[in-house]
Amino acid sequence: MKDATRLAHKFVEYIPKSLNEGTIYISIEFATASHKCVCGCGNEVVTPLSPTDWKLIYDGESVSFDPSLGNWNFECRSHYWIKNNTVIWSYCWSQEQIESGRDQDRLAKRKYFESESPYVDEKSDVVALETITPVRRLWRKLKGRILN
Repeated sequence: MKDATRLAHKFVEYIPKSLNEGTIYISIEFATASHKCVCGCGNEVVTPLSPTDWKLIYDGESVSFDPSLGNWNFECRSHYWIKNNTVIWSYCWSQEQIESGRDQDRLAKRKYFESESPYVDEKSDVVALETITPVRRLWRKLKGRILN
């Protein structure tokens, strides 16, 4: 395991074209965060924020993401958590674990976007905030236009 790395965070409207090492850029308006991979490979990690992707926790001083970030499409295949602006390294997943995780992600998205009821986080039984429903309405509208 690598040593813990401390990151800075910056709330922005637009993610900059050039990212600084060690900084997480967060666009609330576009529900996206981005940073350079913390392993040092130079790849840009894009983290969509949504009920079926990652959750951003901001405590007024630091940020955390849930779940972990697994960069399985990068050569480095780095895997880590960001908790309170600190990188906590995790183990590398096998190809079987990666495929299983992707299957679970697809299932969660299907359940969320096809559901008429509010999204419930199965881990915590917390109903998503109403501010998230515009995403679902947009998805349904687009889906309706594509299928019709």
